[in-house]
Amino acid sequence: MNVLLPFFCGYFAAVIGVIPPGLINLTAAKVSLVDGKKRAMVFVLGVLLIIFFQTYISVIFAQYIDRHNEVVILLREIGLVIFIALTVYFLKFAKKPNVSQSEHVVVKSKRSRFFVGMFISAINFFPIPYYVLISIAMSTYGIFTFETLPVFIFVFGVILGSSTVFYLYVVFFNKMKSKADYFINNMNKMIGTITGLVAVFTLFNLVKDYF
Repeated sequence: MNVLLPFFCGYFAAVIGVIPPGLINLTAAKVSLVDGKKRAMVFVLGVLLIIFFQTYISVIFAQYIDRHNEVVILLREIGLVIFIALTVYFLKFAKKPNVSQSEHVVVKSKRSRFFVGMFISAINFFPIPYYVLISIAMSTYGIFTFETLPVFIFVFGVILGSSTVFYLYVVFFNKMKSKADYFINNMNKMIGTITGLVAVFTLFNLVKDYF
């Protein structure tokens, strides 16, 4: 197995999961605007520390699930429903992301950005089920095994992908607000297309399991 595959899967999974404007990346941008890039990157380091543990826990949990085929099939069925719902939502109902909402992000503490980053990341539970599904999907397609090296390569890819997006928010946020209209306007379509493709692959594997 190519050891680079888990890295790239982790990297792009993180980019897709982190790039939509949310509390963490908008707070990072706000810290950069208020206190400068250095403090913002300290905030990001706190976020990344929690993401590391969340991703590792997700993969270990996925390893347990992967050993029980009936649970894997159930999760695929649940995942199929979720991905179809996300596809319909992003393509039909989701509103355009509002980058200007960063102006309403309140940053209170100026002393320990690192711990603020840890706290905000810790209350975000989305990465755990997200990376559980990603890990199981990779295992199903034969591009990932739950061995020590591939696990840490995948986690490293997630950390690097997340840090890339956070860095872009921190460094280029002002430019993004004025020059990324096309990307912002089409973000929902791009995400909906990706979730739609994942739904198709998930359905294909479910059909193979049943027939």
